[in-house]
Amino acid sequence: MANIEVARLPDAEPRPRHVAIGTFDGVHRGHQTVIDDADTVLTFDPHPLEVLHPAALPKLIMPFGVKRDVIEGLGVRELVVIPFDREFATVSAAGFVEEILVERLGAERVSVGENFRFGARAQGDPEMLAARSEFETRVVALVEVDGETVSSTRIRALIAAGEMEGARHCLGAPFMVEGTVVEGDQRGRELGFPTANIVPDDRLAIPGHGVYAAFANGAPAAVNVGVRPTFETGRGVLIEAHLIDGEDDLYGATLRVAFVERLRGERRFAGVEELIAQMRTDVEDAKRVCASFQRP
Repeated sequence: MANIEVARLPDAEPRPRHVAIGTFDGVHRGHQTVIDDADTVLTFDPHPLEVLHPAALPKLIMPFGVKRDVIEGLGVRELVVIPFDREFATVSAAGFVEEILVERLGAERVSVGENFRFGARAQGDPEMLAARSEFETRVVALVEVDGETVSSTRIRALIAAGEMEGARHCLGAPFMVEGTVVEGDQRGRELGFPTANIVPDDRLAIPGHGVYAAFANGAPAAVNVGVRPTFETGRGVLIEAHLIDGEDDLYGATLRVAFVERLRGERRFAGVEELIAQMRTDVEDAKRVCASFQRP
């Protein structure tokens, strides 16, 4: 498959396009329905709320690199990124349609979700797009999973609760985090369970504290999310992945962790022996869960 082309809006060349527009945080099953058949996805980076109302910005489900890869996996040819800033926020809804969709992108079809709003003070809506004659507009109804509307808000709540299966149903794939592997305090290595550690980005959602079965760079892993209450480390939250059959010397590499199932909550152990016995159980449980996992 050809690699997706990523262009900033000012660099996009006009050509006939089928454009899907949205913030698409999480690229969940509702977003995938909007993107279906589009050859171009038009999105915003940073998230508009980061510029307009930083205090209201929720934890994001996906860093940009993961979002790009998921969108590429949907068969999209091009990702056009609007560098969102205060100046862009003043563009009127009519200006957005005329200058960006028609002149800059040459849109022939436009796909949006039914709750999509755009332009200064969010005055543009799907009806306004549908009234235009230059392109055909496809308005996609909200998608339901397990009898409830799929939304980024619902998915964030599932992730925070450690409900990986529910999040996966909504996302259509496991929830993923990504980061650069940092040196830890070698505690896992001393205990016989070396780990690759990443410090989560504060702006992103992470699973509730606990131990998870996951895939780390594709390899089965037992992953701890939390502050390691058995040891006084003074560290903040860490994501520690023990790659069950894989390489553990990954310092400086990028690690992508796909969470499958929460095995247990975080807890304090009376001593190291008890902790090691539990870690053995965690690894066996993670191995079993990963072996039986059917990739969507």
